[in-house]
Amino acid sequence: MPGRARKFVVGNWKMNGSRAGNAALLDGLKQALPFAADVAVCAPAPFIDDVSRSLAGSGIGWGAQDCSSHDAGAFTGEFSARMLAELGCSVVIVGHSERRAQHGESDGLVAAKARRAIDAGLVPIVCVGETLAERDAGRTEEVVDRQLAAVTDLLGNDIARTVLAYEPVWAIGSGRTATPDQAQAVHARLRRALGAAGASVRILYGGSVKDDNAASLFAESDIDGGLIGGASLNAASFVAICRAAA
Repeated sequence: MPGRARKFVVGNWKMNGSRAGNAALLDGLKQALPFAADVAVCAPAPFIDDVSRSLAGSGIGWGAQDCSSHDAGAFTGEFSARMLAELGCSVVIVGHSERRAQHGESDGLVAAKARRAIDAGLVPIVCVGETLAERDAGRTEEVVDRQLAAVTDLLGNDIARTVLAYEPVWAIGSGRTATPDQAQAVHARLRRALGAAGASVRILYGGSVKDDNAASLFAESDIDGGLIGGASLNAASFVAICRAAA
């Protein structure tokens, strides 16, 4: 996957969609091609094969919203990064705040998932971010530093093969968005923490990105695109965001 020369916009459909609705959404995206940014969609696991068939050869990538920290075995209900690679996935989201909060995923587990993804030839989109209580307590830097350190400690130089996503938990699905200055400050800190890899690793912003605020966020020097939730379920909105990343 290219480095920072191009922005990267990723749609996270979360647990939404239907076969008919997905087909219409993807048709809308394909009709808007080409984009001047790299674009991918992360669909619910049951729909990934449909998405792969629709997007093959289009230039739009596809991926999953999670993967197991195991390669194979007696883990009912889970699916491995290698399985996703067989479906043509290029990316997989790991450590989304909803997984951390609702499924108790630890920093170490997120790092292990990133390791499995890289070993399978996928690019893990590693999510970090603080809750409202943590921000109000002045702990934003402490939290994102800790979350990132778990990944860099395990991956070592392979951190350069990841994408990061800063998603302030208080802004996800809330209608609240970090200001460009707030987002830029955390992105800059993450880039410094990456050391030499910071020059090439793309850092996305996720948290109520919409077509009316995308351009101002993407204009910041350390924001390399977006991880888009609700707005990625509407073709017109998602296309507008992709174009704002040009």
